[in-house]
Amino acid sequence: MNKNSLTYEKSGVNIKEADKFVKFISLISKKTKQNNKFHNIGGFGSVTNIPKTIKSPQIVACTDGVGTKIEIANILKKYDTIGIDLVAMCVNDLIVQGAKPLIFLDYISINKVNLKKLKLLIKGVVKGCKISDCELAGGETAEMPNTYSKDKFDIAGFSVGLVDKNKTLHKDKIKKNDLILGVPSSGMHSNGFSLVIHILRKKKINIIKNKFLKKELLKPTKIYVKEVLNLMKNNLINGCANITGGGLEDNIKRAIPKNLCANIYLNNIKTSSIFNWIKVQGVNDKEMIKTFNCGVGFCLIINPKYLNKVKKFFSKEYQPYIIGKVISGKKKIKIDGEIAWRK
Repeated sequence: MNKNSLTYEKSGVNIKEADKFVKFISLISKKTKQNNKFHNIGGFGSVTNIPKTIKSPQIVACTDGVGTKIEIANILKKYDTIGIDLVAMCVNDLIVQGAKPLIFLDYISINKVNLKKLKLLIKGVVKGCKISDCELAGGETAEMPNTYSKDKFDIAGFSVGLVDKNKTLHKDKIKKNDLILGVPSSGMHSNGFSLVIHILRKKKINIIKNKFLKKELLKPTKIYVKEVLNLMKNNLINGCANITGGGLEDNIKRAIPKNLCANIYLNNIKTSSIFNWIKVQGVNDKEMIKTFNCGVGFCLIINPKYLNKVKKFFSKEYQPYIIGKVISGKKKIKIDGEIAWRK
């Protein structure tokens, strides 16, 4: 070939490296294989049968990303946990409808294929799929040298789950006097990082040299699949909410039906160390509550008589506790009290 010939590789796209990555994914994804036996990574699509155990199956689909948490991963050059975050952001939404995650697909767009970095990303995705008991069925890796600057990338995920039509969590199951329980988060999860990065830049904080931030900022998002599906199986919940962007206020009201209101007691909220750190940097309470989960990663809405039974399905670290109650009202949410931030 003439050395002056125009090629795809000269434009910045290396198909050979991408093919090596596909082979790696095909090999590592076998660790997530279930009885469903999806086929096949590297092909045009993945095919399986719908489990016969579900009498009237309904499909639930969710998609999400991890936002600017990627920038923290780039600064620390640590890429083995944000794949867990990616899966968590999707499957934690699925279970709000009562669906069991079935498959997961990822999309990675990157300046230049870096096998070492991409393998770490996918190892995190595989770990997240194993925790969620779902299968990595495929994905897409796009090398985009003219779109992303050096070392930059983005990831997105897509998850599909199934739920029996008669067991779907609908708003009409929620009743007046139901309790609202907060389930602790593992940290920031994958929301609010743009504000944190703004703080780091404004105050010239080097997280590489800060042991506390280095540990806290890349803690993977807690996956609540196992616990919530067990509660579903035992008919112990009427509704739930995944606390992501928009915080407690924006997410809980999405689960509340007309003429009912979620009365949240902020003084009951148990914050964790990373949120207390953010608070003392100069972020006011209103901004904290609408930006971060503030220590509550997931909410359960239950009949009060099931409180003790519900707690038995969670480990000591993630014990749910009362943060509110469902009352009558035209507004979907009513916030009372203040969070007691720890110094």
